[in-house]
Amino acid sequence: MSDSKKTKSARFKDYLTIAFYNLENLFDTVDDIRTNDEGFLPDSERRWTLKRFNKKIRKLGYTISQIGQKSTGMHPIMVGLAEVENENVVEELLKSKFLNEIAYDYVHYDSPDERGIDTAFIYDRNYFELHHSEIFSIELFDEDGMRDHTRDILYVYGHLKGEAIHVLVNHWPSRREGVEESEPKRLIASNKLIEIINGITSDDPDAKIIVMGDFNDDPSCKSIKQLSHYLDLHNPMTSLLSYSRGSLNHKFNWNLFDQILFTTNFFEYVPGKHSFSKVNIFDQQFLKQFRGRHKGNPFRTYVGIKYKGGYSDHFPVYLLLKKV
Repeated sequence: MSDSKKTKSARFKDYLTIAFYNLENLFDTVDDIRTNDEGFLPDSERRWTLKRFNKKIRKLGYTISQIGQKSTGMHPIMVGLAEVENENVVEELLKSKFLNEIAYDYVHYDSPDERGIDTAFIYDRNYFELHHSEIFSIELFDEDGMRDHTRDILYVYGHLKGEAIHVLVNHWPSRREGVEESEPKRLIASNKLIEIINGITSDDPDAKIIVMGDFNDDPSCKSIKQLSHYLDLHNPMTSLLSYSRGSLNHKFNWNLFDQILFTTNFFEYVPGKHSFSKVNIFDQQFLKQFRGRHKGNPFRTYVGIKYKGGYSDHFPVYLLLKKV
């Protein structure tokens, strides 16, 4: 083996990628009478056809296969997903060109979200052994006291190369009603997450926990900051947001709604255990608009009802772990 190949092999040794990706309305082309998916059908204004669906699936599959690849030499071993319509679209994603040879399996539950978009979790069975999964509902109510349905929090527990790991995948209420008007809903979601994690740590004070998601809030927002205040959680992504960089862009302003947090015991460098290496935004050039006034922004599938043929309106984010 050449010296360059030895160096490359040593650099990749024992590093693993864990990621989160909001897929931007990954709907199939079949009408689900239980949800409001009418905007993503072949006869809708968006003309969401099987050809367009397959193109998006292929692009998303390629993106996922590349996350963290330069640091680990391989695909991510766990990925939290947001905005998937059902298990069918997750299965189609895993069967797609760039993922079908990876030993990925998945966890998905239908959520009560009115549009029918859910969270999901995919994992490489060669690295992660799944033991348990469940969902936790977030109870929201509108001004009339009626239930306001949103995405559940997805909980997954298993062993990552022999070490017990807990993962929580989130997609908190949007800012569609306005930032201040909708903030109470995200605080309710944040409080629910705190309750779930307190339940985990009451059974196992040394539990290693990873929290990921599209929180629809930046690291400086109260809903996110209180996670570190009330829990033994560290947010390594605080320094990544700047005027020129984030995971999504709204009206020429960057946000970092997509984040990964973890318990501080990932800073313990103990033989045989996984420890924190780094986090980053996966904002490679191929994921960006390459011209026009929105150059450098995420290359979206749609802008309103106008088809653009891109990937997603969010960049993925990822965490690198090293087994000491």
